[in-house]
Amino acid sequence: MLSRTIAGPLNGFLPGPRVAERAPAGWSPEPPTRLTLTPLTPTIGAVVEGVDLSGPVDDELFAQLDGALLEWKVLFFRAQHITGEQQATFAANWGPLETHPFYGTVSGTDAAAPEVVRLEKGADVPGFENVWHSDVTWRVEPSLGSVLRAIDVPAVGGDTLWADMGAAYDRLTPATGRRTLYVNRIFTQHIVGLDADESAELLEHLYLQAGFPEYQCRWSWQQGDVAFWDNRSTQHYAASDYFPQRRVMERITVCGDRPR
Repeated sequence: MLSRTIAGPLNGFLPGPRVAERAPAGWSPEPPTRLTLTPLTPTIGAVVEGVDLSGPVDDELFAQLDGALLEWKVLFFRAQHITGEQQATFAANWGPLETHPFYGTVSGTDAAAPEVVRLEKGADVPGFENVWHSDVTWRVEPSLGSVLRAIDVPAVGGDTLWADMGAAYDRLTPATGRRTLYVNRIFTQHIVGLDADESAELLEHLYLQAGFPEYQCRWSWQQGDVAFWDNRSTQHYAASDYFPQRRVMERITVCGDRPR
């Protein structure tokens, strides 16, 4: 039974050091020379300084930003007061841009960037993204990542959290290399090959891995902030603690490829 392998003290979760590497053994990007990185945590999240997202991204800068994204999984840029068109131009350096299957795109406020999804919450539309998830993981080719821009933020609250699912996988038993824990409550329904009870028990254990603060970073938004995250290796959670205050974000997502 699965319960024999995952049950135990504190339902299988032991207190004590919970230390994970940022990257797989043997992989390390070159230190950047065109930007400065300030880590938010030892494992995930870094603030980028020295980059203007309204300007062009040449090959050298792209390589350094891409290396930083792969290492830190989420990059944060303060006070980037850019347009939706500039946001789309920056995101397109990583590949074709996605049209979301559920959300409408912005056409009235920024017709030059039709791939922008506007996430506007307030007294009439409360936030509902407060579940750990990765975006559109049910697709054969899920998203590579997303660029999120803060348009209007509440005076307090409305933070977004990200969890490093590579670190979460490494800490499972047994771990057999740097893979990603690619399940989430919104889109994962069943594990093929297990009966319903065994699948539900194992999935619940795997879902809980995103909840450890040692694998997380948390960002308190200011107007003009931009976050760029790797959707393949993270889950995110938008705290819905600001109702009925207004929170407006605009997001552009980069198409990905089939997970291997």
